[in-house]
Amino acid sequence: MSKQQPFRWISAAATHVGNVRQVNEDALLERSDIGLWAVADGMGGHHAGDVASSSIVNILDDMHPSNRLSAYVDEVEDRILAINDRLRRMAAEHEDNRTIGSTIVAMIALASHCAFLWAGDSRVYRSRNNECVQITRDHSQVEEMVQQGLILREDAEQHPAANIITRAVGASDNLYIDVDIEELQKHDTFLLCSDGLYKHISDEEIAELLKINNINDIPHQLINTTLERGAIDNVTVIAIRALPSQITRSENNN
Repeated sequence: MSKQQPFRWISAAATHVGNVRQVNEDALLERSDIGLWAVADGMGGHHAGDVASSSIVNILDDMHPSNRLSAYVDEVEDRILAINDRLRRMAAEHEDNRTIGSTIVAMIALASHCAFLWAGDSRVYRSRNNECVQITRDHSQVEEMVQQGLILREDAEQHPAANIITRAVGASDNLYIDVDIEELQKHDTFLLCSDGLYKHISDEEIAELLKINNINDIPHQLINTTLERGAIDNVTVIAIRALPSQITRSENNN
């Protein structure tokens, strides 16, 4: 008989092409059944970015979860690295030397812990006890400048280099994926998103929306707010919440 897991997971997701772009190069994976979620934000133009992001999501969608978090993380990482190699080979076949790439941010939940893997500037936020923090650190030129004290964080979004990322799947032969692991608490709420979201919505607004009781309402409110403010990029969000395995009547209605 399998061991009772301390948490069960509910999630909701949405993606939109936005108000300016013609193609949605974002892709998402929502697999609460195996404790795996991912957002990929493609780059490289029409028929390139969408190929890159969908390739990542498709290979992760075929996962079989491990009963050890470390093994699960290793398998996700290996699959992302395999896609990196594939995208590099595809790009080499084009005479224009284009990059066929994508950011990736993924979350794995198993037992009482979760892991985050990322390359690029798609993000994870966590809301816990009315405090919201950004878990991931952007792999971007402006983030490096902020860390070096060259610019203020509040000036980063308007900087001319704001759209330049320093790491992505398919961008180089050697890809390094950041990994972070933390212990879960009940009612932790996580948000995975592409940069199309936080270009228009502040961290403070994200924090407030992650407090919404019905998790199905969170992605729609985030997307709608982004669209109302111009949505210059594709936007993708996944909201994820950890609930105790012992279900109360009120929790079951969420």
